[in-house]
Amino acid sequence: MADTERPRRTLSSRARWAVPGVVAVAVAAAVGVPALASSGDADLPALTPQELLSRVADAEPTPVQGTVVYTARLGLPELPAEMTGADPLNLLGGSSTLRVWSDGAERSRVSLLGATSEYSVVHAGAEAWTYSSTDDAVTHYTLDPADAARYQALADRAAASPGAELPTPEAAAAQVLALAERDADVTVDSPTTVAGRDAYQLVVSPTDDGTLVSRVVVAVDAATAQPLRVQTWSTSDGAAPSLEVGFTDVAFTAPDDSVLAFSAPAGATTEDVVVPLPDVPDLPAEAADPTAVPALPDGVAVSGSGWSTVVTLSDVDVAGLVGGDAASLATVPGAERVLGSEEAQDLVQQFVPSDEDGTPGRPSLDTGALYDQLTTAVPEGRLLSSTLLSVLITDDGRVLVGAVPADALRAAA
Repeated sequence: MADTERPRRTLSSRARWAVPGVVAVAVAAAVGVPALASSGDADLPALTPQELLSRVADAEPTPVQGTVVYTARLGLPELPAEMTGADPLNLLGGSSTLRVWSDGAERSRVSLLGATSEYSVVHAGAEAWTYSSTDDAVTHYTLDPADAARYQALADRAAASPGAELPTPEAAAAQVLALAERDADVTVDSPTTVAGRDAYQLVVSPTDDGTLVSRVVVAVDAATAQPLRVQTWSTSDGAAPSLEVGFTDVAFTAPDDSVLAFSAPAGATTEDVVVPLPDVPDLPAEAADPTAVPALPDGVAVSGSGWSTVVTLSDVDVAGLVGGDAASLATVPGAERVLGSEEAQDLVQQFVPSDEDGTPGRPSLDTGALYDQLTTAVPEGRLLSSTLLSVLITDDGRVLVGAVPADALRAAA
């Protein structure tokens, strides 16, 4: 088949999302996700896998609004009782409800809903806002003028946007389709119905027997070719998908402007943060290949390929990251690209616990205890094992991550 690859004071919700950073990043790195709607008797014209892939790739951006349910069955320990409400860390387990609005271009809003709280991310081009009702706090992310001038070029090459993302079916599907025809069999399953809409089902089954991913099923809207639902199944559990994200109701219509225009709630604290974009060298014209792999930062190594790729980060101060030590961010490979400026330090401060006077202090959530709860001791260090992803933090400061069994990481260490 032809290649179809295409082209985030007291501990706040933002800080909880970043701690422990290794866990959050690792789970986010797993390919996207659902059993959210019953199968239907949709009568659709037959399509080959290539025809369906082409439809998705060629689909025009479409306005959308609806309700999304995200469910994680990763086999991780239950989170502490204090992790309740609309907190992004809750995406590590259980089900969460989100509301999604997009104009199909540069403006969107995604709100993670809790029983009595809300966490929202609003994008408008190169600007973004986050709002946590728990903290009653707004953060406004912007770019400085020099970075704004090159924002679009960088955004075209990589998903460059300030602020933090929340999962959506479109984002999850993009990760899957980028791997759809590499080391995988691609088939079309029986049509189904998702959120009341007829949909095709594209099934991506890795041929690599070294991965924890059994298959990924993407439900594609028959009328718009937009992803409606993504299910990721583990080799260890054939009863239900380990990750799922999909619409329970959806309308492909433009949201009201008032929904996409951010306005800080009355009484909320507001902070402006200038986000530095990383320095990315220009590609020569002959190398402007969307499948080209950029040079890795020092301290990053990649072994294996495809679905069983293992990424190793060296000399990372994991204990400092978990404890909220801003200085430890400098040990993350590639951090030198964005750390060092005054604006970067302001951004780092967003993830450092502080008291009401702005003095750094201990977080209300015991991040060390959470880290110990999510990981287990092994001879090499600490191990996080889930149904889709394994993370090994070695005693000598290395972090190994892959959608592979834990034993594969231990052997690689």
